[in-house]
Amino acid sequence: MNNPLPQVLWPLMFGNVVIGTGVMMAIGTLAEISTSLDVSVATTGQLISTSALFTCIGAPVFAAWLAGWDRKKLLTASLFWYAALHALAAMSEQFSTLLIWRALAMAGAAIYTPQAASCIGLLVPAHQRSRAITFIFLGWSVASVIGTPLGAWLGGTVGWRYAFALISVSSLCSALWLWRSLPSGIVPVALSRTAWWTTFSSPTLMFTVCVTMVSGAGQFVLFSYLAPYLKIHLGVTAAGLGLLLLLYGAAGFAGNMFIARYIDRIGASQSVMLSLGLMVLGLGVWSLGNSVGWIIVALIPWGLGVFATNSAQQARLLQLSPSLASASIALNSSAIYAGQAIGAAVGGWLILEQGMTSLPWFSTLGLILSMGVSWQASRYAISHPLPREPQVDG
Repeated sequence: MNNPLPQVLWPLMFGNVVIGTGVMMAIGTLAEISTSLDVSVATTGQLISTSALFTCIGAPVFAAWLAGWDRKKLLTASLFWYAALHALAAMSEQFSTLLIWRALAMAGAAIYTPQAASCIGLLVPAHQRSRAITFIFLGWSVASVIGTPLGAWLGGTVGWRYAFALISVSSLCSALWLWRSLPSGIVPVALSRTAWWTTFSSPTLMFTVCVTMVSGAGQFVLFSYLAPYLKIHLGVTAAGLGLLLLLYGAAGFAGNMFIARYIDRIGASQSVMLSLGLMVLGLGVWSLGNSVGWIIVALIPWGLGVFATNSAQQARLLQLSPSLASASIALNSSAIYAGQAIGAAVGGWLILEQGMTSLPWFSTLGLILSMGVSWQASRYAISHPLPREPQVDG
């Protein structure tokens, strides 16, 4: 029987609930922001692409720059920053101002998610690390179940500003809980420049990270514009959008729980392929029909795979090279946001050139491509060995 995980992982997981809700909040409120600030849907999509690009660049930069910080101070500070900048975003009167505050707020996300994962090696024994990583990333599934639908409902009923204010308050509460729970002195081993170069020059790790980027880009072609798509083409109300996101999130939670429980038995790379296959199935179903019934059927397999893929990818990188996990997981977090930025940008271009109904088809193609990249990454894992010993500064 599996030994219970340490209680300190709960506030780390809740931090990802807050971060994940904040990252996806713009998706649920996109239509309301577009109307409120009098900008087009394609322009409003820059909230997703710009913020994601900032986070993509920031994750590895912060990982290298802040390597020597006590993680209690670093993670708490990142959540306080997230709270303050979302409060400013909630008070924005112009889209340009909102865009700036939202992008700067993502510094908190760029720091928190990869650095929370980097703590695992110092908080749990080696045999529990895959479970521990999938557990703290369960926070993103919880965000999808609770936070994103709630944000969509708030944005559609009382206004998007209240949704952003909710993130600010939640982030503040998360920071206080983490400060009280996480012990001081958690400072993972800092990687040397040689270790970073080894990570960047490893075909195995880079192909694996590319799986995250390509799969994220594929799904965010559609997911970025989910709210306006459903509102414009199917007449879905704010309450209906919240219920559909709740279904999607519940499926995501279930899929992540399954992977967290069985990843050691299935294997990390096989878990990634299974999860990507479910996403292809869901988006393929969406592409074949354009009714609420079709959407409901599509959201279940799509949700089952979405967060399970990210969790399995983290475990996959950790297994490939534990000594380089701090670098590879930071790069994987960058890849998540790079995928979001690419997907949102491509989706905005497709809306202008071909209309919203083209989005599901291109999302499906992107996910199929990611399965091919994942297969290639597995081949490289066999033919290109990776270092097993830590490469530290000094």
